[in-house]
Amino acid sequence: MLATKPVVEVVRIGDGPVVPLDAAERPLSNVRVLDLTRVLAGPTCARTLAEHGADVLHIASPNLPTIPNFEMDTGHGKRQAYLDLNDPAQAETLRELVRGADVFSQGFQHRSLERRGFGVQQLAELRPGIIYVSENAFGHEGPWAERPGWEQLAQSTTGVAVRQGGTSRPVLAPAAMNDYTTGYFAALGTMVALRRRATEGGSWSVRVSLSQTSMWYYRLGTDLAPEAATGLGDVTPFLESHDTGYGFMTHLRPPLQMHETKPYWALPTAPLGSGEPVWAQPELARA
Repeated sequence: MLATKPVVEVVRIGDGPVVPLDAAERPLSNVRVLDLTRVLAGPTCARTLAEHGADVLHIASPNLPTIPNFEMDTGHGKRQAYLDLNDPAQAETLRELVRGADVFSQGFQHRSLERRGFGVQQLAELRPGIIYVSENAFGHEGPWAERPGWEQLAQSTTGVAVRQGGTSRPVLAPAAMNDYTTGYFAALGTMVALRRRATEGGSWSVRVSLSQTSMWYYRLGTDLAPEAATGLGDVTPFLESHDTGYGFMTHLRPPLQMHETKPYWALPTAPLGSGEPVWAQPELARA
């Protein structure tokens, strides 16, 4: 079933007003993004939207474990806050944030947020015109839709690990190929949905999965030459440095370069829960 789906699904899920993308300094200025994602794919989506000017508020649970290095890498351009959805008052705070959001991005196990009142159709009713972005491991339909999964499982179930291993045992690709690329696909789908909302109106669902991304890579061609991978070379031109909430950090800058609207992160990465669950003022969101 997954093989019959596009790499990025953008589907209208409800009615909503036409919301024009007004002329602004940056492509996504004044677009508000609620980021409820964890560990690489989903966070990369919101980080990418932030590098084009979106006001991104990342909401994390104070009860879930995390991997600090991943949070440092995917937190650029975002403000951070905690909300515990098991607390009715804090769940209501999230609902109020949704009413002011353009994009709601989530990567939790199938139906996890729906049980708490934050499923795709529930938010389309709560906030007509919402762009609801979902990232998962094995696609959003079919017998594996409700299975949790991650990078290594997507590589293994789609044959990439077998091909990478050649004639020996299966070997994982030496990078999180699906996590980051799925995040970029999700950001692409979000921008497509925003454009459709600007011309047609409506609420929209954007769906991507690690396995679909893995299959996309496989379809590109599988002529691998591991012996040709001799090192990273000089990566200095791709780096930038900033003071952050974690201290002074040198990290990769946005990979995409554009002539007229240079992608950049207006905010340095900050620790989870270091801010308040409120939207920035409009004049700050446009900065």
